[in-house]
Amino acid sequence: MDILSKIEGLDAKFHEVSLLITDPSVIADQARYVRLNREYHELEKLLSAATTYKKAVKDLQEARDLFHNEQDPEMKEMARAEIDAIEPTIPALEEELKLLLLPQDPEDGKNVVMEIRGGTGGDEAAIFAGDLFRMYTKYFEVHGFKYTISSFTEGTAGGFKEIIFNVTGQNVYGTLKYESGVHRVQRVPATETQGRVHTSAATVAVLPEADEFEVHINEGEIKWETFRSGGAGGQNVNKVESGVRLRYMWKNPNTGEVQEILIECTETRDQPKNKERALSRLRTQIYDKEHQKYIDDIAAKRKTMVSTGDRSAKIRTYNYPQGRITDHRIGYTVYNLSAFMDGDIQGVIDALQVAENAERLKESEL
Repeated sequence: MDILSKIEGLDAKFHEVSLLITDPSVIADQARYVRLNREYHELEKLLSAATTYKKAVKDLQEARDLFHNEQDPEMKEMARAEIDAIEPTIPALEEELKLLLLPQDPEDGKNVVMEIRGGTGGDEAAIFAGDLFRMYTKYFEVHGFKYTISSFTEGTAGGFKEIIFNVTGQNVYGTLKYESGVHRVQRVPATETQGRVHTSAATVAVLPEADEFEVHINEGEIKWETFRSGGAGGQNVNKVESGVRLRYMWKNPNTGEVQEILIECTETRDQPKNKERALSRLRTQIYDKEHQKYIDDIAAKRKTMVSTGDRSAKIRTYNYPQGRITDHRIGYTVYNLSAFMDGDIQGVIDALQVAENAERLKESEL
């Protein structure tokens, strides 16, 4: 089927959606409004790309007609120059349009909760978890993402046994989802006296933040506790019970199994704000658990593990003696470890997105 036939009728659809998102009854229905607003922005992007593509195709055809029918050598030469300028741009414009025609992952535009945990390797794993956290924060600074730390447990020799933080910005989940999995480091630890290279690991989880209407929680069943939060902060610390802890018994809708979810939040010195943020994290955790079946279904169809969401999969190795980074999902290797650990990770994210897009295009048989 011709690609242009696939975008017929989209103008009418865009007009319909643009009217709906200004309708008071739609605005009052939060779930529907968010869904339609997302569809509006996707259609706007798609129609803009379609307009550019159609213009290029039309201009190319006109230049070819002129070249074949024109007798004047100068005009013929101008037509040839135009053909040479336009022709190489068509495949890229077509590829962009094909990708935009694919169903978008509805999670991509969401903010995220990120969790980094030191795995095998004791103190060195906690130090590496701290290094990964620093790497991500450097990346956030460059790309305009904001982050707030929700909770953390420091390692005895530095770094973090566990750190949980929220990241907000544009297309955050779509950018960071490829970071979920086991990150392995090979280096000589600061505590090593014999100069031997050790292998340690840290696990990264990237969870799309759930909207209120996407998860049902019976708030009456939440058990709340408060405690004094430690750490730097002057007079207020250890005098006011601003830290909150919630416990919630969640029933898995797929298996019927019941499990307790425990969340602590010491993000602010204001107890109501910490309660609100703990509740937001509870929604995100439940959504993530319920959403896992959808991720598993996608993973089952995929030949590679670009974004299966499998957090037990070893995805990347950071080899310090060689200054090497290898992403095992796509066989991507670069020797710029120092810059990478300073947040220069866009190259691998781009490569993973290209690999996944190629896979999605193959699936769609466009």
